[in-house]
Amino acid sequence: MDAELARWLVSADAEPALAEASGQPDPGSLAAATALRRHWPADQAAAALGQVALRRRAVAKFGERAAGLFLTPDGLEQATRVDVARWRAARFTQAGVREVVDLGCGIGADALAFADAGIAVTAVEADPATAVLAGANLGGHARVLVGDAVALASGVLGDGTALFADPARRTAAGRTWRVGDFSPPWEFVTGLLEGRVGCVKAAPGLPSTAIPGGVATTWVSHRGDLVEASLWSGPWPAGSRTAVLLPSGDQLEAGERRDPPVGAVGAYLHEPDPAVIRAGGVGALAERLDARVPQAGIGYLFADALIQTPFATTFAVHEELDHDERVLRRWVREHDVGAIEIKVRGLDVDPAVLRRRLKPAGKQSATLVLTPTVAGARALVVERLS
Repeated sequence: MDAELARWLVSADAEPALAEASGQPDPGSLAAATALRRHWPADQAAAALGQVALRRRAVAKFGERAAGLFLTPDGLEQATRVDVARWRAARFTQAGVREVVDLGCGIGADALAFADAGIAVTAVEADPATAVLAGANLGGHARVLVGDAVALASGVLGDGTALFADPARRTAAGRTWRVGDFSPPWEFVTGLLEGRVGCVKAAPGLPSTAIPGGVATTWVSHRGDLVEASLWSGPWPAGSRTAVLLPSGDQLEAGERRDPPVGAVGAYLHEPDPAVIRAGGVGALAERLDARVPQAGIGYLFADALIQTPFATTFAVHEELDHDERVLRRWVREHDVGAIEIKVRGLDVDPAVLRRRLKPAGKQSATLVLTPTVAGARALVVERLS
């Protein structure tokens, strides 16, 4: 989409096309394209239909607000979920931030949360068409500048202005996980954190070697999905590593890295939230739960007494079986199991393949956890606790 088409899309002239596209059951179909092309040029019809398809996908991230947003495929993919964007904006307001520069704003998801929180926003976007859409999404509540973030940063980042950056993680070849491919460059945006309140967002799998000294790092889990890592400068302790669970807001400080003790299977199994694992907080969580791991490096925690925690999914352990396919197949048959959830850590097992080989055909359901232990590989029959 070019800037001219984007300006049409956000204008009142496009509203009838968007309304007709919204009435199409399948905006990606030939029938939908044919219907809209009766009244609008092919590029405008395609833009309206594409927008409706993106808005339907965007409901998972933005809820009801998705119906009024203007989106691009790449922008939607990288956009922050609403709960996460609000959490970030609240963190900034608690730090006393009144003005923020969003370098590489994309479609404006984070800028919108900042504006909603009462923070003055200057948003910078390199792509002219995306900047038009961001401006429409922000509705005049932020200043949107078109240009290269590296070139514009020094002119917009004044004293007392906070920084937010979410470097684009795409190249001409598609999505990239190489830090060296980020735009604006990773070293540039992390360098801007020095001496100011700021946040740089990254993918949750960010290598530890890419985290500079002097920043606090959070790993954010939203409804059990690990969605991002973020680097923070300002009032947050340098070098800290924190797991954040949303929408609850629960936080676990990983503290100094320490290995949990190794021991036998217990009456309860805790599966740590992925944010806890990425933050290196399994040892800290083990201390809270008086728990141990079945083998060094395995991210399951076993305990003899039940201590409730938001930082893990907890299961009651009912049976401990040999990790032998014949034993498991017999158990499935004898317990009339037809639906099996299989969870695996530390073993070379494909859950989907094993599920087929166990031939479940009954009426009951079960959850199996396969893990190495101090006594060898085991299959545990567990029940998820609420």
